[in-house]
Amino acid sequence: MNKTDNDWSTPENEVLQRARELVERGDRGVLATVVDVEGSAYRRPGAKMLVSEDGTEVGHITAGCLEDEVQRLAADVLASGEPRLETYDLMPEADDDVWGLGVGCNGVIDILLEPLDEGYRPVLDAVGDGRDVGVVTVTDGPGDLVGTRAYYDPEADGFDVDDDAEFSFDPLQEVVAPLLADGTSETVVVDDVSIFVDSHRSPDDLVVVGTGNDVRPIIELGTMADFRVTVVGFRGATATSDRFPNAADVRSTSPARIRDTLDFDADTYVVVATHNFVDDRIVVDELLRTKVPYIGLMGPHERFEEMLDDFKTEGKTFSSDELTRLFTPVGLDLGGGSPYQIALSIVSEIVAVRNDRDPKHLREREGTIHDRVTPSMDTD
Repeated sequence: MNKTDNDWSTPENEVLQRARELVERGDRGVLATVVDVEGSAYRRPGAKMLVSEDGTEVGHITAGCLEDEVQRLAADVLASGEPRLETYDLMPEADDDVWGLGVGCNGVIDILLEPLDEGYRPVLDAVGDGRDVGVVTVTDGPGDLVGTRAYYDPEADGFDVDDDAEFSFDPLQEVVAPLLADGTSETVVVDDVSIFVDSHRSPDDLVVVGTGNDVRPIIELGTMADFRVTVVGFRGATATSDRFPNAADVRSTSPARIRDTLDFDADTYVVVATHNFVDDRIVVDELLRTKVPYIGLMGPHERFEEMLDDFKTEGKTFSSDELTRLFTPVGLDLGGGSPYQIALSIVSEIVAVRNDRDPKHLREREGTIHDRVTPSMDTD
């Protein structure tokens, strides 16, 4: 088995959590990050892979065609203690180049390899504490600028940088702030210096209301899709971390007190799966009072119509804007009926809503698969 087989699909935030553990143990490692892509590639800028000194790998930067090469280069980076930028041309017309023999995705990929040390702790601590942070790193420029790094704190609206740094990152603030808010990572050029802006946002929350066996696949897939998953149960001993080990948190409360138990903001997505009509009705009423952009409700159309009739009898009505956030029956129409197929349709719908996408076949999408962001700035 390849060392990447077990941890190949690890989300970026988990890769950085592993990096934090490595640094805290005093071990050595290299962080490889995709910093620029020309043409097509499996991963976009910001994708990460951690290589420990013993060769253990976590995460991935391609579909598998460059990981072994990066592991080989990681040993050189550890030996030199210096960051290194490598460019791989995966275009099929690259004559006699092993990277141009159809093994890639018809693109050119720049990968930055950095030795992990205490200097990277600000970003590792921010990610570990669930705080947003922007990392700006010089990837190409004169002299010894390559590897120069600063951290952008959105709360302080400024950079944390060494006093003796030879480069001023201040002009980048107007670029970093919107990229971080959007969760997008890109390379920008300022005065012939290439700088990678790496946006680290705390994971969005996925709250699963219900403790039946059918929520387990939703929790697992939601976690793998880089959500922080919390399970909420009612009236019972089933809401325990032992029962749901893949969840980041497990809470027990009552339907009417769910808003007192958790913060439901615009970065929170909720799946209601109690299979109890009364509980569902109370929870839906509570959640529609919040700013959550997605409330997925298990059950058929008829059940929801009955719920609306009950609300109307009580004198409660909901605006079209409120009902637009309510998805029932929950999930995309994928046609599957097994627990994991159902969970896949639910998590896929949530990802589409989070990314403001109208789900359809990629073959029907015009242009690139991933949205491209072209940062602009005025350096005058």
